[in-house]
Amino acid sequence: MSDIAEITEFVAFCPVNLLEAVELNSVTKQYAHGVTALDDVTIGFAPGTFTAVMGPSGSGKSTLLQCAAGLDRPTSGRVVVDGRDLATLSDKKLTLLRRDRIGFVFQAFNLLPSLTAAQNVGLPMRLAGRRPDPELVRQSLAAVGLAERMNHRPGEMSGGQQQRVAIARALVSRPAVLFADEPTGALDANTSRDVLRLLRTLVDKHAQTIVMVTHDPVAASYADRVVFLTDGRVYGELQDPTAELVATRMLQLEASC
Repeated sequence: MSDIAEITEFVAFCPVNLLEAVELNSVTKQYAHGVTALDDVTIGFAPGTFTAVMGPSGSGKSTLLQCAAGLDRPTSGRVVVDGRDLATLSDKKLTLLRRDRIGFVFQAFNLLPSLTAAQNVGLPMRLAGRRPDPELVRQSLAAVGLAERMNHRPGEMSGGQQQRVAIARALVSRPAVLFADEPTGALDANTSRDVLRLLRTLVDKHAQTIVMVTHDPVAASYADRVVFLTDGRVYGELQDPTAELVATRMLQLEASC
């Protein structure tokens, strides 16, 4: 039996009046020695949708996520998040946008072992110089089914529960978009399904926008669509994907590389 608790009512996280929560227009990212990680990529991610990004190794998946999330600046092109053109923002304003309107979940949970679940969720507020709102922290943990684990430390929780704490921490600012980079990569199959069902619920019940990089066709099948990259370019996409269709498309991509 899954240990995902019943998701409690929680306010919607993202604005619904934007045409795209995230938009990349002709984005190119070049590194030293002439390496082009992204090559004239144009793509949008609508509010309240769940998109998986896939492609062979070196296809530009992580670079796309980093540019879309404002962690890296493109060489050329335009990135708009929550209606704001990232190129027009100073480093300070970009940092504030990432803190307040963008959530991040990674393969590593990155929880502080000495802090409770509630303290880990409230940590971004403390780092921003604000006192954590206890009710907002409680709501965030309740939204991921961990209201009863607020006072447990990471060592007292399973890997899946730790990842859900990391998701709650990402949601506490009620971000316009949640970026997830291989969020189930360190989890076993059963726990991965629990986390993926949680992400699906956040989209379906709370209109959260999620962009997830993954190599796993099963994980991708939880998304509304899958975007495929190869050689830094968008190769195509699947709507309402199944694991079988995603796996077939990935085999085709890898064979063409």
